[in-house]
Amino acid sequence: MKGLFHIYTGEGKGKTTAALGMALRAFGSGLRVLYCQFLKSGDSGEHQALALLGERLTVLQYKSVKGFIKNMRPEEQERVYAEQRLLFERVRQETAGGRYDLVILDEILPAVDMGILSEEEVSDFIRERPPQVELVFTGRNAPAGLTGLADYVSEIVKRKHPYDRGVGMRKGIEY
Repeated sequence: MKGLFHIYTGEGKGKTTAALGMALRAFGSGLRVLYCQFLKSGDSGEHQALALLGERLTVLQYKSVKGFIKNMRPEEQERVYAEQRLLFERVRQETAGGRYDLVILDEILPAVDMGILSEEEVSDFIRERPPQVELVFTGRNAPAGLTGLADYVSEIVKRKHPYDRGVGMRKGIEY
């Protein structure tokens, strides 16, 4: 089976949730899944749940990302950027080995948008992955170059969100 490339992007809620649904479906079908979270800490409900699934589902992330990068001091931002680059290199190595059937890179698109990763190196990763690997990217601001490489592009549109009324993120619902 040839692996295809999916992008879930847009301003609306549900990009990570869609990717998690794919991870759960793949896991339930006996596929091996690599789920990598960029720009997120390890305290999310999805991270806790995925960690329980065991050997066919691997979760990668750096747990030192706390809060929004735009609110960090320059030295904190530098450290986070370096860690995210290391994380991407680890994903490249893990994917090249052909161990996984589905590779999900949650919030990689903002990492590209912020310049942490270059569009060129991410495009190279897409093209160089083993041919059977199904690949999923999530996040806002998907660049045209990456959407051009994708087989599926779903844009999640926000029509209404409690955040607009001052309601913050709720554990177990938004994270």
